[in-house]
Amino acid sequence: MSKSTGWINKARLNSSPMYYTPDGRPIPPVYHHRIPRRRIPPWRRRGCVLGCLAALAVPVFCVLTFLLTYLLFPPSPTDIVILGLDARPGEGYVTRTDSIMLLNITPGSLDVSLLSIPRDVFVRVPGYGEQRINTINVLGEQDAVGGGPDLVKASLAESFGIGVDHYVRLNFEGFASLIDAVGGVTIDVPKLIVDYAFPTAGGGTTTIRFEPGRQHMNGEEALQYARTRHQDDDYRRTERQQQVLDALVKKLADPRYVIYWPAALSAIQSNMDTDLSILEMLRLGPGLFLGWPGSDRRVLEREDLIGRQAGYWVPDYDQLLPWIEARFD
Repeated sequence: MSKSTGWINKARLNSSPMYYTPDGRPIPPVYHHRIPRRRIPPWRRRGCVLGCLAALAVPVFCVLTFLLTYLLFPPSPTDIVILGLDARPGEGYVTRTDSIMLLNITPGSLDVSLLSIPRDVFVRVPGYGEQRINTINVLGEQDAVGGGPDLVKASLAESFGIGVDHYVRLNFEGFASLIDAVGGVTIDVPKLIVDYAFPTAGGGTTTIRFEPGRQHMNGEEALQYARTRHQDDDYRRTERQQQVLDALVKKLADPRYVIYWPAALSAIQSNMDTDLSILEMLRLGPGLFLGWPGSDRRVLEREDLIGRQAGYWVPDYDQLLPWIEARFD
């Protein structure tokens, strides 16, 4: 090797890590001593642990304080009627309701009750006599713009003695958008469902199929699952509607999915007609989410109805009113 071309590392020729200058003089090796690790005093280590515990304790304390205050000074019990509109694009609110649910939230005791009424049941309507419940919204809207929910409230008061405080109206598109906003829902389908005549938005029909078992559904699939009834009847369809609502509320109540709340709120504001303010939703939300796991849910079944000679069915008020009066205001 030529020594005139620069420094030569002869460490490759032997085990000694020795370097030489171009004129052959050895360069003393440089020893890199390990820098001793700095020891943290015990008092400082204790301070770090206490600081971490304090950082965790503050949010826990805030949550517990909020819950305690919420239970000591809860909002008043509130009855809400939820109307799923059978509306196609451009039809507006002068349309029948595909689903009717009565929801009670009692934040003070964390009680939640839900009653679903099949759409073909007849109830007493002020000024109209006994009418099919899914037509009340149309009758009210024909009387005055925005009059549908008012007539629904008056009819529920007339028939069941329930003083409904608020209403929520949601069409098919809004329902699907809300489900998509939370990333879809997981449904446990109890049996095979095949509908060869499911109605489409364009007025035609299509075939839908749901295999039994747990499965994730997007907005369109959840809407189809909640609306289909040709394989069984309107009572089972009403049960499926409650099942979808159950999956939606449970997902929104799960802290792991808090990231979906802004999108869900945006979907509600964009697609829902309601007289609930954002503040009222926020006040009732904790009561709904905390009370939902133990909620009392019921669907009006055939045995809850009485047949009229004219061929339609009305609620068996003597049988239903004790249950309703114990859960709704």
